[in-house]
Amino acid sequence: MTNDKPRVRFAPSPTGMFHVGGARSALHNWLYARQHGGTLVLRIEDTDASRNRPEWTEGIIRALAWLGIDENQYEGPFFQSANAEEHRKAVERLRVAGRAYFCDCTRDDVIARTGDSYKGYDGHCRDRGLEAAPGRALRFRTPDEGTTVVIDLIRGKPAFENATIEDFVIARGDGSVLFMLANVVDDMTQGITHVIRAEEHLSNTPKQQLLWEALGAQPPIWAHVPVVVNEKRQKLSKRRDKVALEDYQAEGYLAEAMRNYLMLLGWAPSGDREIVPWSVIEEEFRLEEVNPSPAFFDVKKLRAFNGEYIRALPLADFIARCRPWLVAPQAPWTPEQYDEDVFAALAPLAQTRVAVMSEITAIVDFAFLDEPEIDEASWNKAMKEPAAAILAAAIESYSDAPWTAEELKSRTEAIGVAHGLKLGKTQAPIRVAVTGRTIGLPLFESLQVLGRDRTLARLRKAATALA
Repeated sequence: MTNDKPRVRFAPSPTGMFHVGGARSALHNWLYARQHGGTLVLRIEDTDASRNRPEWTEGIIRALAWLGIDENQYEGPFFQSANAEEHRKAVERLRVAGRAYFCDCTRDDVIARTGDSYKGYDGHCRDRGLEAAPGRALRFRTPDEGTTVVIDLIRGKPAFENATIEDFVIARGDGSVLFMLANVVDDMTQGITHVIRAEEHLSNTPKQQLLWEALGAQPPIWAHVPVVVNEKRQKLSKRRDKVALEDYQAEGYLAEAMRNYLMLLGWAPSGDREIVPWSVIEEEFRLEEVNPSPAFFDVKKLRAFNGEYIRALPLADFIARCRPWLVAPQAPWTPEQYDEDVFAALAPLAQTRVAVMSEITAIVDFAFLDEPEIDEASWNKAMKEPAAAILAAAIESYSDAPWTAEELKSRTEAIGVAHGLKLGKTQAPIRVAVTGRTIGLPLFESLQVLGRDRTLARLRKAATALA
């Protein structure tokens, strides 16, 4: 086998949201193909009809495109179900060659014979000569002796004693072919030379390699990337962890930040750096250098990554990417209340303060809502004595002030001096009265954008509420 022009494949099942671990595997395959002038094949393994849904397939294609792997980057999508005839032919070839046999044993039968519920199949039907019949599965006859050695670019040459590999089922009693064989036949049909996939599939690899050899073909080169785990070092689970790529996209993670972070799960670029352009990753990444140890998916670190990417955006790009969160259904204001010029003035202040794009809505809502949404905890914290006096002084001082951030800050500092307070304490009730929260954009720049009339109206309303 030559790896001059490799053919790799990404073969997800359309049975749910797109897992971040799957996204990493897709990037590994895509990048390996690009680096070696090869081809990426997208195959949708849709043979589990009870769980497959068309929208999941569409979601896979959309998620890949969001990562940068659009329809121009791969062959396909091909569907495993369309290759059913080749699967059946492979089953028959193995049966005729004596590499597979029919079996009518149930799991209970095996346990009754072995007395061990954890023990695998005991080969009871190997030499019974059963013919095809309803309910009889077809099992692959594994070698009794020898060792199956897997050539793995990441893990070296793991060896598996054939005697420990049970005779596994390749076709059910109804004739339908199982994933183990279908996967091999599809790879053979599509000329796959390298299989790059998650570590969880490593235990299947000796079985699949035996199938390749039994069907007269040279097995591919394997590469099993490390399992992705959470902070408790447990494998990421959709029942327990946030794993859907679509959820991160909806929350406002940037594709380039996600792509960069996923590539660091088991690998690192040169030097003491992690945030690097994709061009650097494409130049430096080597599949052979991926660490086989479990990789920690650190959501806090990903969030920090994303904030760095957001801050690095050109302002015009940041404004454009905010747009989905500035309109319905994300935004709580009407189209008539929204003002693009007002947002453009606030955007430079906001860009340094959001870690995910969805945070932009709450941080600028004070500028577009008729009244700010008052956070009760913020109100209770800020509106203590001498809050009423500060608000009254601010209303009087701001009424004739030149409406600039510098002047508003200066006058607020003077109010603080009169009450023996530092600026932070002085501006707290003003901030909550105007924006509804104790934390937000720089206050005086925000007041400048909001304007004198709206600012004074909110201060008066808050003062009345206190009185």
